Amino acid sequence: MSFRIDRDSLGKVKVPSNAYYGPFTARAIDQYKVTGLKAHSNLVKAYVMIKRSAALANRELKTLDAEKSKAIVKACDEILSGKLLDQFVVDAINSGAGTAFNMNTNEVIANRVLEIVGKKKGNYEIVSPNDHVNMSQSSNDTFPTAMHVAILLNMKETVASLDMLIASLQKKAKKFAGIIKIGRTHMMDAIPVTLGAEFEQYSYSLMQSRVTLMQAMAGLHYVGLGGTAVGTGANAPKGYRQLAIKNLSKISGLELRPSASMFYSLQSKLDVAKCSSALRNLAIELNKMSNDMRLMASGPTAGLAEILIPAVHAGSSIMPGKVNPSLAECLNMICFNIIGNDVSVALAAQAGQFELNVMLPGMLKCVLDSTDMLKNFLPVFAANMVDGIEANRDRLESYIDKSPVLVTLLNPYIGYLKAAEIYKESLKTGKSIRELVLAKKLMTNDQLNKALAKKNFFGVG
Repeated sequence: MSFRIDRDSLGKVKVPSNAYYGPFTARAIDQYKVTGLKAHSNLVKAYVMIKRSAALANRELKTLDAEKSKAIVKACDEILSGKLLDQFVVDAINSGAGTAFNMNTNEVIANRVLEIVGKKKGNYEIVSPNDHVNMSQSSNDTFPTAMHVAILLNMKETVASLDMLIASLQKKAKKFAGIIKIGRTHMMDAIPVTLGAEFEQYSYSLMQSRVTLMQAMAGLHYVGLGGTAVGTGANAPKGYRQLAIKNLSKISGLELRPSASMFYSLQSKLDVAKCSSALRNLAIELNKMSNDMRLMASGPTAGLAEILIPAVHAGSSIMPGKVNPSLAECLNMICFNIIGNDVSVALAAQAGQFELNVMLPGMLKCVLDSTDMLKNFLPVFAANMVDGIEANRDRLESYIDKSPVLVTLLNPYIGYLKAAEIYKESLKTGKSIRELVLAKKLMTNDQLNKALAKKNFFGVG
């Protein structure tokens, strides 16, 4: 490999000749050997859109030469089209406040601009990563803004994936609306419900979670771009903030607005923490639903076996024919990771000092990881798990026929204490509730039929 010699404020640095990144990035590569993962694609996109928006604003305000501005915009458009993405090489968890990634972006754009204007890479006296690409900006305001944009882009896809799962659950709720099953509280038999009512609850809880996600996203539309160093707006010309955010809104397709407090936007990560918390709460609901499905599918001979689940692959390498709730188990693990990510975000959000929270790269990685897992897997879970679930009608009916808990419906006729006696006798003798009540002449057959009618079961009628 051949090298060129680049210079920064610390001196000379060897940089691969074909690299578009520069000296700051080269130093950062040696220091931040953390996850082995590079920046998320939506962070790259968000940051490049910020640089493009800044160049346009600076040109309009006549603080940046028009030719340099046009070349920066062109370089940004090339990256947004998919070029040079391999040049964003700084680890996902890097320097505090994301300075290393900001400079990685500045250097890639600057060196591409140098090519565009017919100069060699590394000739920063002509086009500077700091003075031109980073004009009117600081890592202090650009990284928090990029966080919001990247999270919003990912969240839009996450909500779309969640909607697919909700739709699948609603279809099953309608299909199973008339199928009665034993309800359970404390893991013990309780009043019958319908399988449809259970699936309807899953969809409803996810719809409520969706509401909290949308509420959390609302705060992310307010950004601190233009706050520059510590929120003061130093080195940014008058009018820059409004123009830059207007340009960023246009290129990102997001309705972004200037934050009411630049200092808040740089110091507090409340809006990001809200988003992470909403994702955690969604994970809690998904986890509960997944656990229920695993229990309902348990068996097929020695478990509940109330539902039949699709086989997505062989369940065992040694036990032929075994079908496992593998997708539900995968969803469980995703939820555990999301909950853990939220703990990290909470710790990072409270760890900022004075005018800047510097825990941004780690915080952002957690939120983007959580949304990635959800947006990628929820459509798979909907299509390959939920859509394929069938009710095991014979097993469900047998549980209803055998269950002494139906005696609860007879309380208005024979009273709680007498009903309790019938319940215990049914368990002891194996005789049905109907058989015992008729034998003891506590009710007539017509009264029993009326009391045990389907319309009396929750979710039916």
